[in-house]
Amino acid sequence: MINGIKVADMDTHVDPSLVVLEKYVEPSFRPRLPELEPYKLVRQNTRRGPNQETVGGVRLSMGALPLNRWPGSKLEADHQTPGGPGRMGARAGTVSMHRGPVTPGVEDENSEGRLIDMDLEGRDLDFVFPGTWASTLTGIYDTDVTLAEGMYRAYHNYMDTYTSVAPDRIKASLQVPGSDPEWAISEIKKWSNSKWVAAVWIHLPPGLPVDDPDLDPVFATMNDLDLPLVHHSFFMEPPYFPGHQDIWGNSVVARTAAHPWGAGRLCAYLIVSGLFDKYPNLRASVSEVGHGWLPNWVIRLGFNKSYGQGLTPELKYTPIEYVQMGRFRCAAEPFEGPLMTEACVKILGEDCLMHQSDYPHGQAWFPETAKEVMEWDFWGNFSKDALQKHMYDNAVDFLRMS
Repeated sequence: MINGIKVADMDTHVDPSLVVLEKYVEPSFRPRLPELEPYKLVRQNTRRGPNQETVGGVRLSMGALPLNRWPGSKLEADHQTPGGPGRMGARAGTVSMHRGPVTPGVEDENSEGRLIDMDLEGRDLDFVFPGTWASTLTGIYDTDVTLAEGMYRAYHNYMDTYTSVAPDRIKASLQVPGSDPEWAISEIKKWSNSKWVAAVWIHLPPGLPVDDPDLDPVFATMNDLDLPLVHHSFFMEPPYFPGHQDIWGNSVVARTAAHPWGAGRLCAYLIVSGLFDKYPNLRASVSEVGHGWLPNWVIRLGFNKSYGQGLTPELKYTPIEYVQMGRFRCAAEPFEGPLMTEACVKILGEDCLMHQSDYPHGQAWFPETAKEVMEWDFWGNFSKDALQKHMYDNAVDFLRMS
């Protein structure tokens, strides 16, 4: 809490090394761990900035895009070809924008340290996403989805322990593969009564739309259990973002394009497919994708739905109305600033956006992200509850808070 305002952060992370995750693998799956050897990536990066940090450990990589082209140079013929398993793709070079040091180990097993950082920054609630490996596992779905499922189960066991220090303050999502709805439903039901479980992330392999009818039983289960859908974008590994083959090879442009484009496609199909009408408890959110694109996107979607008569099902509401009523919500990246955020609230209403920081990643202004957003001077232009909604209430209303 900061000055009487509660704070929920809808984009925080853990990224446990495989050495950590393997401790939580179930005994029946342990003999299969050698199958992951070809995909292991030993990473030792330093984020430059006022508080330099070393990020290391063993992660999984299923085939990263090169994305190493210097702007203005010739485009190589193989710029679209992913690297081999266990290979890093994009040129390293992110910086840390932290304004103070993060407690070591919070991305692995130090959940007590996370609570220290939460109290320091004034965060009452952290919603936690895994690192890129969870999404990257879609790269092996065609080969053997059960290998990914064994690691998702290990992650769930890990999160059950990680959040046990404060299950009312640390929430997360279940990771399930879209290509195996039966297993997804079983895993959702297995963990549905756990206090840390607040949402579901369905990982979609290439070629599987979010509105594919094979996923209807999964959405029906989520609807019955009041579990929302969440999505977090990544940019260089499977599932490759829409349009990745025409990005011309630079990681800065790829990161700029990947996140809002992937979120926009998801938003559009959730709406025009009629899923929100079919499942009254279904709601969805996206994190680390920006938010300034959203008003334009749903206005444009609404126009084109009207212009393209007979091309989509009839809906109870217009695309922008689904967003305004909070069925689709967006975590707001603070770097887009007060003018963009104010414009979004004016167009979409006070129930659409949620606070996020990207803690403990370098994009966060830790420990001042929440404080800086709260000090933007436009909040007085809205209702007295608008700031509390943005910082806390919209997230708590969205998540399944059991």
